[in-house]
Amino acid sequence: IMFFTNTGRVYRLKAYEIPEAGRTARGTAIINLLQLMPEEKITAIIPLREYEEGKYLFMATEKGLVKKTPIQDYANVRKTGLAAIALREDDRLIEVKVTDNTEDILLVTRDGMCIRFNETDVRSTGRVSMGVRGMNLTDNDVVIGMQTASQGTDLLIVSEKGMGKRTNMDEFTVQKRGGKGVKCYKIVEKTGDVVGAKAVNDDNEIMMITTEGIIIQLRVQDISTLSRITSGVKLINLDNGVKVAQIAK
Repeated sequence: IMFFTNTGRVYRLKAYEIPEAGRTARGTAIINLLQLMPEEKITAIIPLREYEEGKYLFMATEKGLVKKTPIQDYANVRKTGLAAIALREDDRLIEVKVTDNTEDILLVTRDGMCIRFNETDVRSTGRVSMGVRGMNLTDNDVVIGMQTASQGTDLLIVSEKGMGKRTNMDEFTVQKRGGKGVKCYKIVEKTGDVVGAKAVNDDNEIMMITTEGIIIQLRVQDISTLSRITSGVKLINLDNGVKVAQIAK
């Protein structure tokens, strides 16, 4: 398993090196398994069996930069970690995907914007390069998720106040990287900012976890499919001051 952190470093562990525990157990502190730096947090996890030729790691940062590097460049990661991407001071790595140079990439922002472009727009660069602009962000907006179009037929978007919806992938036309993108979620007072975006199919389920540590599991087919510029429906009832922290497929 490869672990990517917000500071742009990558670590790896054999899956069997992670202690197994029951559902309600707290688990082992990651710091006991990986030699993380202070302030370093894991933002992406990729399970791998081998480092195949022709496969790439595609990365996205909070500030809208993207980078593509052959997966073989990461074949000898040490226990102490390796630099996976060069980041500017105020930027952080948010997501990593394995691609094969044919994927359409979708970036989704906190303010409800989305861009779709083909990964061939991003030329392959070495391990410690910085990447190129994937999306042109407005002031204070940040990228909160990256998905590939082949991961699902719909894009599911969830906001911090527990609202969400699906929008068909076909509503996001392919454009050149570096543009502003299109609106994919209508943010109003009762929605709050976008916290998660996942490419989904009808037979998927999603889990949402709140800032209080409560988890709810939903079937994707029970979530309304709506057009791009909508806010969606209530997916979870939240107490005052509680927000959706993250979603997982």
